[in-house]
Amino acid sequence: KTDDSLCGGGQGMLLKPEPIFAAIEELSHEITKVILLTPQGSVFKQAKARELSSEEHLIFICGHYEGVDHRVIEQLVDLEISIGDYVLTNGAIAAAVVTDAIVRLLPGALGDPRSALDESFLDPNLLEAPAYTKPIEFRGLKVPEILLSGHHAKIEEWKSEMSMKRTKENRPDLLE
Repeated sequence: KTDDSLCGGGQGMLLKPEPIFAAIEELSHEITKVILLTPQGSVFKQAKARELSSEEHLIFICGHYEGVDHRVIEQLVDLEISIGDYVLTNGAIAAAVVTDAIVRLLPGALGDPRSALDESFLDPNLLEAPAYTKPIEFRGLKVPEILLSGHHAKIEEWKSEMSMKRTKENRPDLLE
């Protein structure tokens, strides 16, 4: 049995420490970082994805029900991560989100390694500029002329301005 009722009462079930300790002890190395996905963790951001992408060995603990026995957190967990201020039925979805954000930063994960260098949440902490493809005009909506100009410095300037504009409009908290 992997779960049981809470000591001291309360709703729901809690994952027991024994199976988690056994799994971590079997799988971990000296270089292992153990991460618990939990709403109580620090909010996961791109900077943390970059940091974790340089780690050799990660183990994710996905809580279920009311979470995990606190002794697991005290003794095994190196880092508690939340993907936002809401509660899911379990930590598996959060682990998939964190894993995807990390893996795409690993060498060979993306078709063009530069793709990970020119996107939202890089320094400065801004959203990406709008992106366009062909056709040049679609339903009367045109690709901005500057993007078709071939003038790389002006294109970069436009992207920088649009990045700031989108951040102010959609995520002003990133500018605080």
